Amino acid sequence: MMTKSRAHPAALADWPTRRIEPVVQGDFRISRDPDVVFSTILGSCVSACVFDPGANVGGMNHFLLPGDDAASRSEMKYGVMAMELLINELLKAGARRGQLRVKLFGGARVSASFGDIGEKNVSFARSYLQREGFRVVSESLGGIQARRLHFRPATGAARMVLLPPTEAPQEACALPQGRGRGDQGIILF
Repeated sequence: MMTKSRAHPAALADWPTRRIEPVVQGDFRISRDPDVVFSTILGSCVSACVFDPGANVGGMNHFLLPGDDAASRSEMKYGVMAMELLINELLKAGARRGQLRVKLFGGARVSASFGDIGEKNVSFARSYLQREGFRVVSESLGGIQARRLHFRPATGAARMVLLPPTEAPQEACALPQGRGRGDQGIILF
């Protein structure tokens, strides 16, 4: 299920005034601070934005590979570890498992030379969340375009910008501030 709407620029007026914290590859963060916005750029990687709307706490991860086997349970670059650590930290911070909601982003095919790692990441994320009984409320997955993502963990609000394929061939850890040349518009989730 994908929920998206084009936003009027005035609707985003409060986003730039927030404190932006990057979530880099192989990392995750949680917060309940209403002024915090997590941000990342995704190519073939996937980010799960998980939040409890009643407890006003949420978090974001950024994983590179699915890693659904036992050997992958020790490194954050693998989805299985990234998902488990994020969810466990949210529960420790007061989130209720039955109230957790998920928004998924990423999984693009940004390079033909590495096969379709993005599709494998997407398959893993969907399978993991279904198996664990979590509700996915929106997603923007696949395609050939990288995504710039901002997520407000205290509210669950997400803002995503599709980046042109020629300008974002690989994922980046640092985020440009503001709208860059060639952005494809803002989509709110």
